Amino acid sequence: MRACADALVAKGDKFDLVIANAGVMACPKSATSDGFETQFGTNHLGHFVLVNRIAGLFKPGSRLVNLSSSGHRFADVDLEDPNFDHTPYAEFVAYGRSKTANVLFAVEFDRRHKADGIRATAVHPGGIQTELGRYMTTEVRDNLIREINASQPEGAPAFSWKTIPQGAATSVWAGVVASADAVGAHFCEDCHVAEIVDEPGFRGGVRTYALDPENAKALWAKSEEMVGERF
Repeated sequence: MRACADALVAKGDKFDLVIANAGVMACPKSATSDGFETQFGTNHLGHFVLVNRIAGLFKPGSRLVNLSSSGHRFADVDLEDPNFDHTPYAEFVAYGRSKTANVLFAVEFDRRHKADGIRATAVHPGGIQTELGRYMTTEVRDNLIREINASQPEGAPAFSWKTIPQGAATSVWAGVVASADAVGAHFCEDCHVAEIVDEPGFRGGVRTYALDPENAKALWAKSEEMVGERF
């Protein structure tokens, strides 16, 4: 990430839109080359370093779109034990922490840069059959879909997979279609800004903890500590 950022800064091209999309999901416990838990390190810290190092290339009026997930509902961030050094590791808890971090990063980035006309948001693209789910067995996937369907409101349609273009739609909408004030520091899904929903379940809405400004500031400080850089 640092080498990429350095190359982009040296090139000097300005950005209208950056979509932070790289990620892993529900993988066995492992660590990045820097020693971070893989999902938190890949899904959050890598983007945190890259985006902040190239922040000077964002044009006024530009946007950052972080790819989060409805999976943020699995867990809030744990700033006391981000690498599961003392907490029993669970694949979806780790994924949930990293996806919550994606939202919180957008919240704090937006706060820091909106005075310069640069906004940030986070999105849930929807369920899409890509290689992201390569660590999930058929049994795990089927059980997850059953839980999603069981938690949805009565009369709502059953879960269905999105096509890749459908999955990209909310990122495009949040990045170039919706007004900046509508999406800045918010969480978007299905081409609209999500409502806050703290009831159990997986269908629709964003958890309060993922939009909490103080939680976002604390994550930023912890992330700087972990990567050894101040932004």
